Amino acid sequence: MQANPAPDKQYGRRSFARHAPLISCAQPPEGNSVLEKLRKIVDHPYADRVIMTLIIINAITLGLQTSKTVMSAWGPFLELFDDIIVWIFVVEVSARIIVHRMAFFRDPWSVFDFLVVGIALVPATETFTVLRALRILRVLRLITAIPTLKRVVAGLLASLPGMGSILFLIGLIYYVFGVMGTKLFGASNPELFGTLGKSLFTLFTVMTLEGWTNDVAKPVMEHHPYGWIYIFAFIIVATFMVLNLFIGVVVNAMQAEAEKVEEAERVIVHEEAAPILAEVKSMRAEVAALRAEMAGRKAGG
Repeated sequence: MQANPAPDKQYGRRSFARHAPLISCAQPPEGNSVLEKLRKIVDHPYADRVIMTLIIINAITLGLQTSKTVMSAWGPFLELFDDIIVWIFVVEVSARIIVHRMAFFRDPWSVFDFLVVGIALVPATETFTVLRALRILRVLRLITAIPTLKRVVAGLLASLPGMGSILFLIGLIYYVFGVMGTKLFGASNPELFGTLGKSLFTLFTVMTLEGWTNDVAKPVMEHHPYGWIYIFAFIIVATFMVLNLFIGVVVNAMQAEAEKVEEAERVIVHEEAAPILAEVKSMRAEVAALRAEMAGRKAGG
C-alpha cells in the first residue's frame, strides 16, 4: 500500500522534481509527451548544474568586458557570447514557466530569476543605459542555484523586521551625539561639526573606524584636549554595542531559518517513511498471527 508524500512547502526546481506528481497546476494533460519531456529536462539535476556553470562563465565574461584591452581584441566575440548566454537563460526561464505555469510566479526566487533575465533584454539605448549596466545582476542567479546561499539570504530577509527597533535606537544615538558635537565643536571645527548634517557625516566616519584618528580626533583635540572622551563614548556605544545588536538579530534569524529547513526535511522524511513503517507493522502483525496459529496447531496436535 503506497501513500503519496506531502508536497514541499518551499517551491524550487528540486522540490518540483521530487513532488511533481502532487502539483496539479503544473501537471500536463495525459498524452502530452512534448510537455512531459520538457518537464524531465527542466527538473533534471544536471539542468541546475549547467545553468550554474553558465552563470559563472557569464560573470567572467562581463568582467572581461570592463577591460579596454580585452574588448579591443575580443570585443565582438564576448558580446556575441554574452547574447547567446542571455538567450539560453530566456529559454530556460520560459521552459520553467511552461512546465510549472502559475506556480512559477508564486515562488519569489523564480520571480527574481524572471526579473534578472528580463533586465538583460532591455534594448541598448541611451535611455536604458543604467538598466543595461544592471546585466551583472545575472550573477545573483547563483543565489537561486545554490541552496545554502538561498538559506543565507532567507535568513537576512527574515531579520529585517527585527532591525526596525535597532535602527530607531541607532538613529536616536546619532541624533544625540550629532547635536552634542555641533554645540561642542562647531565653532572650532566647522568643517567637521559646523552643522548637524556635517556632524552626522563625521560621526558616520568615526563609526566605520576608518581614519578617524587623523581626520577627526586630532583636529578636535587641537582645540579641545578632552574631545577624545566624546569620540570614545560614541565609538563604544554606536560601534561596539549597537552594531553588535545587528549581528545578533541576523544570526538569530539565520538560525531560525536553518531550524525551519531541518524541520521541513524531517517532516518530508517522516511522511515518506510512514508507508514503509505501516507495511512493517502489518507484516509483524501477520507474522505474529501465523506464529499464534502454528502454536495453536501444535498444542492441538
